[in-house]
Amino acid sequence: MAKKRKKRGSLYLIPTTLGDTEPLEVLPLSVKRTIEGITYFIVENEKSARRFIKKIHPRKSQASLVLMALNKFTDASQIPSFLDPCLEGHDVGVLSEAGSPAVADPGAEVVKIAHEKGIAVVPMVGPSSLLLALMGSGLNGQQFAFHGYLPIDKADRKKKIKELEKESREKDQTQLFIETPYRNNSLIHHLLATLSKKTYLCIAADLTLPTEFISTLTIDEWQEKIPDLHKRPTLFLIKA
Repeated sequence: MAKKRKKRGSLYLIPTTLGDTEPLEVLPLSVKRTIEGITYFIVENEKSARRFIKKIHPRKSQASLVLMALNKFTDASQIPSFLDPCLEGHDVGVLSEAGSPAVADPGAEVVKIAHEKGIAVVPMVGPSSLLLALMGSGLNGQQFAFHGYLPIDKADRKKKIKELEKESREKDQTQLFIETPYRNNSLIHHLLATLSKKTYLCIAADLTLPTEFISTLTIDEWQEKIPDLHKRPTLFLIKA
């Protein structure tokens, strides 16, 4: 008689808050219930992950948690082993530092491996700064592309900005990108100096937080209304 195959656990992609807000103000109860039932987590940063788990479920035993770090310092050869608990029948959760996992996030690699191993992947509802910014921009939500970070070198950055503007015009496409928060103000000045006066720029900062700011204006209109975005998580969107 063939041995019965052990039921595999699932990989849950668990969203977190985009800042210091009460989790259940922006997350559904299903996220709380899922965290209650999971012991194994794949996280970017152990300290912030523990803080989030404690905030959403204060009574959960911190000592029982098994946290596996997935970030730029992780050895790629170790990633498949993060899913071993699933093969043993345990559910595993993926937590981002902010927002939804696996979107502009290292979680994508472990999701790919889960599919290769036949492990069920369960994406959960929660805030995504990319989609929230696009929703609030008034720009084309049918055709859009996310480009991550722009080049740091000034000449390369200027070239890339012009390329994105041209692509936006030719494809009728909204272009989204981000910057390290302490360089936001520098990027705004580069955009205002490089883009055409009639190109639209949406600046979306501190999404879902009390200090949330979303505004879409032409480059010409922004010249006299430059906000201070130093160290504020921000999305930039342009549409030519």
